[in-house]
Amino acid sequence: MSSSMGSGMFPGQQSAGPHPVGGPGQPGLLSGAPGNRVQGPNTLVDDLEASFEACFASLVSQDYVNGTDQEEIRTGVDQCIQKFLDVARQTECFFLQKRLQLSVQKPDQVVKEDVSELRNELQRKELLVQKHLSKLHHWQQVRPP
Repeated sequence: MSSSMGSGMFPGQQSAGPHPVGGPGQPGLLSGAPGNRVQGPNTLVDDLEASFEACFASLVSQDYVNGTDQEEIRTGVDQCIQKFLDVARQTECFFLQKRLQLSVQKPDQVVKEDVSELRNELQRKELLVQKHLSKLHHWQQVRPP
């Protein structure tokens, strides 16, 4: 990962010791309530959104349509995509850190989520088995004796 990431949410920011999730020194993923974007430093979500938009903007830029050098276009697009991937990694890291904090603070919650995921997976696989058994039964009836 990039060395400028630090352990805070913004590049170069350090968290101020162990605090509860969302407590002092632990900035949130969003600043303010959803839909209430606060002017000031960008959050990871803002950075991710901006870098995603920059990827599309670089692909549909009028400069590129007007015949700019292909190597220059490729370099610009590569830089935009790399920036997007870097911010996506930082966002993933943020969620993994929050998940780790949750597993330490509330291990029973993590176990409940795991059990729920396993039940859903089992149900999905049982439906798949039933679907295949139904197809098998159909083809056994179609097949001549």
